Amino acid sequence: MPEQPGKNAIEVRRVRKVFGTGEAQVAALDTVSVSIRENEFFTLLGPSGCGKTTLLRLIAGFDFPSAGEILLHGHDIAPLPPFKRPVNTVFQSYALFPHMTVADNIGFGLEMLGKPKAEIKARVGEMLKLVKMEALSGRRTSQISGGQQQRVALARALAPQPKVLLLDEPLSALDYKLRKEMQIELKRLQNETGITFIFVTHDQEEALTMSDRIAVMSAGKILQVGSPHDIYDRPAERFVADFIGETNFLKGTVVSKKSGVATVKIASDAMVAAGFPDSFEPSGEVTVVVRPEHADLIADAAKGTVAGTLSNVVYFGTDTHYHVKLDGGDDFIVRHQNSRSSAVAFEPGAKVGIVFEDGGARILRD
Repeated sequence: MPEQPGKNAIEVRRVRKVFGTGEAQVAALDTVSVSIRENEFFTLLGPSGCGKTTLLRLIAGFDFPSAGEILLHGHDIAPLPPFKRPVNTVFQSYALFPHMTVADNIGFGLEMLGKPKAEIKARVGEMLKLVKMEALSGRRTSQISGGQQQRVALARALAPQPKVLLLDEPLSALDYKLRKEMQIELKRLQNETGITFIFVTHDQEEALTMSDRIAVMSAGKILQVGSPHDIYDRPAERFVADFIGETNFLKGTVVSKKSGVATVKIASDAMVAAGFPDSFEPSGEVTVVVRPEHADLIADAAKGTVAGTLSNVVYFGTDTHYHVKLDGGDDFIVRHQNSRSSAVAFEPGAKVGIVFEDGGARILRD
């Protein structure tokens, strides 16, 4: 299947996937459209049951869409079975052959494709070097660690040089430290191979760490697509802001709007200046979101954007969280990064003010 220059690697066009019939019918994907670029690390992020794995399975060919198109470099692949698609998948379980060596596992797919032995040997050597497993090539996969097994699964999937590599929560079985190491390793592999990676996860940190772009999904729909910076700092909807990281939500009423900024009156009668997404005109009752690190605590309550009483101080090592009960009754968290010279200047029970960074407050679609 030849590539067409300038085309996206994958285009999903108005795809629906329905399971069941009649009253038991469930739409796992509800008219989803998304374009995934060549040589991109693209992540499908969302909670369990949002449709992200279903979409991955449709791209892989393990399921077929009820409606819509899936294009690979401009060619419709929706009717094609998995073995006719230049796409490989790394599963959560890795699915390695425990009685085979590392090298034999990596070469297995190439053997099934009927590649010459000399080509298989050369390609396996390249893959062993890529995933840094040369020293363990002759060891059975039942005799290596979980992280090493994952490297073998990646090498096996990359060996046939697929156009797209699909990864279905492959890090979920690893411990925290190893998971962090493998996040960096996956991004390195994607950069070195130039293959389009489509990664499925429910872990926001994984998505933010590795992705070029992220699609946040909920209830069978894609709510927002953007860079990690866009998704975190400029969420378009309340669900996106709530799902990605820690967030403060303030209810209020729009008083005025000018040049993309609205003035919102919140419960304490304080006036908050908040930006809002393009193509969205806020009015009436709205939700204002402020990330904890986009606010600062000050001792002079009268000089704050909002004011309240400090109810709790929680030390996390790298940073400290200050929990404030605002005058209007809302709860608010301010996050301060710790340093060797920093000292706790606020005690529970103190009256404090909170100042928002410029652009730190945004109005979201509920």
